[in-house]
Amino acid sequence: MSDTRPLKVGIIGQGRSGRDIHAAHLVNMTEHYQIAAIADGIKERRELAIQDYGCRAYSTYQEMVEQEELDLVVNASPSDLHFPISLDLLKRGINVLCEKPLAKTPAEVDQLIQASEASGKVLAIFQQSRYQPAFMQIRKVIESGVLGRIVQIDFTNNGFARRWDWQTLQSNNGGNLLNTGPHPVDQALQLFGTDVVPQITCIMDRANTFGDAEDYVKLILRGEGRPTIDLEISSCSTFPRAQFTVQGTNGGLSGNTESLQWKYFKPEEAPEQKLIKEPLMDKAGIPTYCSETLTWHEDRWELSLEDNKSMFRTMTGQLYQMLHRSLTTGAPLEITPQQIRQQMVVMEECRRQNPHIYAG
Repeated sequence: MSDTRPLKVGIIGQGRSGRDIHAAHLVNMTEHYQIAAIADGIKERRELAIQDYGCRAYSTYQEMVEQEELDLVVNASPSDLHFPISLDLLKRGINVLCEKPLAKTPAEVDQLIQASEASGKVLAIFQQSRYQPAFMQIRKVIESGVLGRIVQIDFTNNGFARRWDWQTLQSNNGGNLLNTGPHPVDQALQLFGTDVVPQITCIMDRANTFGDAEDYVKLILRGEGRPTIDLEISSCSTFPRAQFTVQGTNGGLSGNTESLQWKYFKPEEAPEQKLIKEPLMDKAGIPTYCSETLTWHEDRWELSLEDNKSMFRTMTGQLYQMLHRSLTTGAPLEITPQQIRQQMVVMEECRRQNPHIYAG
């Protein structure tokens, strides 16, 4: 596009995602986007959208895309419909921003990539946690090298909750892995590296869910020359743990989305040591243990109170700004379907390793 008019957007679905996330943010981005239409099967939601956004409303997405000239369609349909609807939209020659999870399998992602390439239209994925301030700060600390070689990174998304809605069902692509998992798994793979498929070990359980999908996930990702990733998503954890933990050869980091702290020593300041194979003892011949005094350097990062209030809005805004650049200038996507395919490879292997839950 060469003009500067706002992009006309159609939103599929006016549930928690379509209304409370996408529409709620797009109405404040009028310089770049205009909500032209929504599609939802519930009459009350259509009426509310007309009232709140001044847009047109349709009972099906097919009606919407056939009647409207749209620059972008946001696919905020139920999780199990993300793949078939996105595929249909791409085949119709429409740019798509799809909510997570993009699909369920790598094969489905391959079909979406092929459809995107064949139509020349953009396939974007709403993985806004890539822009989470704490995660971006963790990347800065790791890339600075102060922690040394990174040995292990822990991602913990835990809490205690019983759940009984549609997102607890396998048939709806429910469960903690596909509901919550896309965000921490995406972050984990960014730090692990997206150029290789990791070795995967996964344990899943059903603990407090009323559906047939898992609500406990323990995922270990390993690879030669890569940090070990320990990722946990549990709905039966009553005591808080650090959401992020990084272990390195020169120090470590710990914290959550609001606060991070890290400490490290500088090798050039450390006492020079060498391997001693004989028993260690002091001058009096008393057995002793390795002991040294290191000079520790400490630093902190805090999310300001104002930033905390707008953190989700900021993350969403950054993703939509990135997408706007891609749609208007041809700038490459920062979150690509190929990266999300790796996520689907990991999740498919998780299901394969847990036949007691995913028998099919």
